[in-house]
Amino acid sequence: MKNILLAACSLAIATSAAFADPIADRQALMKANGKALGSIAPIVKGEKDFDAALVMDALTKLAEDAQKMDPAVLWPAGSDTGGDTTSAPAIWDDPAAFQAAIDKFQADTAAAVAAAPADVEALKVQFGAIASNCGSCHEKFRIKKG
Repeated sequence: MKNILLAACSLAIATSAAFADPIADRQALMKANGKALGSIAPIVKGEKDFDAALVMDALTKLAEDAQKMDPAVLWPAGSDTGGDTTSAPAIWDDPAAFQAAIDKFQADTAAAVAAAPADVEALKVQFGAIASNCGSCHEKFRIKKG
């Protein structure tokens, strides 16, 4: 009975992976990034008091999500069409530049966590690097809606 259950679970996992939706997956990841950045932006702007725990939670989430940004998984060939995507053709036309942008985002988010900003001024430095990353990547690798 255990073997049947294990086989069924393995099949379910394999089937769900085979039918993964890279467009939905990358959109969910980007929304999570936006939420994390949005949670600390008011602190950077001076609209909210510095909260070290909130800052570290957001930076850690960004760094963890950055590690999930694998072009082969989230931007595979063919995922540029057939769905509601704003990913630009440049992702597939210049994969080396796209990978470099992801590598930079991964490095900057990891550095922000390692720096563990202890005040607003330190956070501004880390936030600026991360936000700059987002902006430059979106400029080249995202189609603007509207």
